[in-house]
Amino acid sequence: MSEPVPVRRVYDPPEDGDGTRVLVDRLWPRGVSKERAAIDVWLKDVTPSDELRSWYHQDRSGARHDAFVERYRAELDDPAHTEAVERLVGLVREGGPVTLITAVKDVADSHVPVLVDHVKYVMKRT
Repeated sequence: MSEPVPVRRVYDPPEDGDGTRVLVDRLWPRGVSKERAAIDVWLKDVTPSDELRSWYHQDRSGARHDAFVERYRAELDDPAHTEAVERLVGLVREGGPVTLITAVKDVADSHVPVLVDHVKYVMKRT
């Protein structure tokens, strides 16, 4: 399966091909109006818990990345996240384009690639 969901930063202007724009950050992006963000769905519960996010950001060296990925994957399988994950997978399965939107500066080193991988995993197993 190719990348099921493209990822874009909220600070980039929306594009015609974005389809359903899903914000996958727990907090609303600073300095961005709802109109400018053009968010269709905000899935706060697919994001890492506040505790995990804080723990990960306490060490900016990157040494915690592997442990963060493991802990975040466990959270995504937790019942507290299941409904939001299923909603995201449902949006992707509906067939129209879905774009994940985030405010993080370094997307590659954030929760977003883990979430994309989890969506792929769920889609393969169900």
